[in-house]
Amino acid sequence: MYKVSYEGHGKKVLWQELWRHEFEDVLTRDPVVILPTGSVEQHGPHCPMDVDIAGPFYMAVAAAQRVDDFPVLVAPPIWSGFTHYNMGFPGTISLRLETYQALLADVLRSIYANGFPRIVVLNGHGGNTAPNWAVTTQVGEEDIFPITFSYWQAVREEMAAWSEADAGQIGHGGEWETSLQLYLRPHLIDRGRMVADVFPNPYSAALRSFAEYAERRRDTAGRTGVMGDPLVASAEKGERLFNAIVAKLVQLVTEMRRAPVRRYKEFGSHCP
Repeated sequence: MYKVSYEGHGKKVLWQELWRHEFEDVLTRDPVVILPTGSVEQHGPHCPMDVDIAGPFYMAVAAAQRVDDFPVLVAPPIWSGFTHYNMGFPGTISLRLETYQALLADVLRSIYANGFPRIVVLNGHGGNTAPNWAVTTQVGEEDIFPITFSYWQAVREEMAAWSEADAGQIGHGGEWETSLQLYLRPHLIDRGRMVADVFPNPYSAALRSFAEYAERRRDTAGRTGVMGDPLVASAEKGERLFNAIVAKLVQLVTEMRRAPVRRYKEFGSHCP
């Protein structure tokens, strides 16, 4: 789906590019696997449809390339997500909730069955956040214990401090997603079509932190499909945020590799 350069790195990091003997070698060195999840959906008039999977994919690759002490592999991305509410604009591909969760669970089971117990699920689509957490909780009963998070959760303080317009929120095709794409793939951003918009919430400010409806067909005030202000986006902001996320990801896989592998019945169970 995306081109990855290995120039200057001297190692493969994409799961699908490895030969069998390379897998066998990697498994002897206590590796970590990063699984990107996202979506293909509308992101306003100025962004491509694959914003939510391109971001975590490139973040995962950059982190894997920066770790030299042990192998980090990037699994094939799960590009399709749970995003029916974006079907109000053309281009969106959505899975049913049960389909998406079954897909994610089976991919995690397969990675684990190949001998990789240390897994990070790096998500780039808001609609996958709750389903990902539910699935990773479910497969814990099978001794599979991924760490799962949406990339913006790792840099909340940084985004709040650096934001000019979107108050540190990831939004949708707004300040931060557009900045990331301007850094990663500027040729896919149409600056002439940028518009700012908001997601309407009828409740008072004191309630909005918890009183929210599920979205409906990209329910934005101006019907643009944008949540936030891409007009203040920049490649410089995108680079700064990208590097902050990758640094957190590198720290996470490093600490995960040092930690013992978790076992579901480690402390015993009265159940058969």
